Amino acid sequence: MLQNFLENEAFVRLMRLHVKETLALLFQEGVHFSLLANIAQVKFDPKLPDSITSKFKPITMFVLAGYTFESAQIIDDELVFEAGFGPENVGSFVTVPLGAILQIVIEDTPILINLSIPREPEPKSSGGVEKSMEALLSNPENQKLFKKS
Repeated sequence: MLQNFLENEAFVRLMRLHVKETLALLFQEGVHFSLLANIAQVKFDPKLPDSITSKFKPITMFVLAGYTFESAQIIDDELVFEAGFGPENVGSFVTVPLGAILQIVIEDTPILINLSIPREPEPKSSGGVEKSMEALLSNPENQKLFKKS
């Protein structure tokens, strides 16, 4: 039942819209944030060297602050920003489909959690409930969400 709901087209659209509107508000208010994304769906242009991408985890955190924040914009259903990676600060434009954003975090506190599972295949998708829960639990702060009173 849960799997069916998380894949429900209306729920997937709602979560994508919620992600989009939350990002828009953060940009409007000038609030820097981090996001956790399914790295398999993220594109880099130019492509990053293997020495950098090999260190990415399946669920990777991106920090949007400073120039990275200033360069960020929402284009259709994707978040696009420029960032530097590795000790050499290798620059690349990062494109993150909104459905690949699993969490939005401010000061180590998640303000948005996206557990939806799009049915339509997104590029390099490896989604699923297990991946969404893995992403949720990858942030130690989320452990308190599951503690009973």
